[in-house]
Amino acid sequence: MFFATPNPHESPAVTESAPDTGPQNPEFSLTFPYSLGCPPVGAGFRSQLEDFQVVEDLGFAPAGSGEHLLLQIRKRNENTRWVARLLGEHYGIPELGVGYCGLKDRRAVTTQWFSVQLPGADTPAPPSLPGCELLASARHPKKLRPGMHRGNDFAIVLRVDPEGVAEVQQRLEAVARHGVPNYFGEQRFGRDGNNLREVARIVGSRQPRFKGQRGGLYLSAARAWLFNLVLGERVRQQLWTEVADGPLWGRGRSAASETLARDEAEILAPWAPWCLALEHSGLKQERRPLVLAPQNFVWHWQGSDLHLAFSLPPGTFATSLLRELAQLQAPPIPHQPAL
Repeated sequence: MFFATPNPHESPAVTESAPDTGPQNPEFSLTFPYSLGCPPVGAGFRSQLEDFQVVEDLGFAPAGSGEHLLLQIRKRNENTRWVARLLGEHYGIPELGVGYCGLKDRRAVTTQWFSVQLPGADTPAPPSLPGCELLASARHPKKLRPGMHRGNDFAIVLRVDPEGVAEVQQRLEAVARHGVPNYFGEQRFGRDGNNLREVARIVGSRQPRFKGQRGGLYLSAARAWLFNLVLGERVRQQLWTEVADGPLWGRGRSAASETLARDEAEILAPWAPWCLALEHSGLKQERRPLVLAPQNFVWHWQGSDLHLAFSLPPGTFATSLLRELAQLQAPPIPHQPAL
């Protein structure tokens, strides 16, 4: 066992005798256990951009004054970071001066807010960005930061195999009653799980350090992976609706009971070096709900095309819901240059 006996008020400590790298040649399967069993039905997903639409709910109105200019932008098939970079270039400020509440899917039609730090009375004209439409602008005293918004509203079309409509309907009703496991989506792990492979490389190095702009992405991926492992085990045990939350690993106090903390430590024992690396990186112990309950969840059928609408809080993933309904069959993702 790689963990010491946990204190009920502390995250379980990893002993210094833990191996350096964790599992040898780990396989990062992103197919986590299903609460309703693996769907036997296939469905076209993102067949066209309009099949996946997201509108960010900021949760507050811009103040109308302040050193940050808030821009509400609708973008088609464009990356959030790419838009932020172009905004910085247009206004002549460092990219760090551009804020946003969260990354939105690229292969979609998405509406979100950006903030640009522009002190002074003058407000330069907004840029004309390919694939983007400016919907609104206003001044505000604070920069937008990740998770600052109230949530996201989704409108999604799944093009279901006609023979599977009855099966998907039953799954919809179950999701409406119980929610779904609150997995981190594949987006968090990079294309084909490459962020996790980079974490494994870093953790296996002589002096593990998560540096630079992408260091935070790798830390986030590692944390999400460990959480999904715990949640996946809860789903296997059919306890995911009975246990309130799971670990976002880090150092410091944990809200978990002694029994729960010990159980989580046992699940993550093979990944002790990853836990230790997260603690040494300064991340604090947090908790995340195991159940994702969509709000305003409605749907209707047009033939075998399923039209869904629902709202989710920040940091959750629509694909965690959709995966319980059908095997999602999306067109190949074109290569996108690294940011």
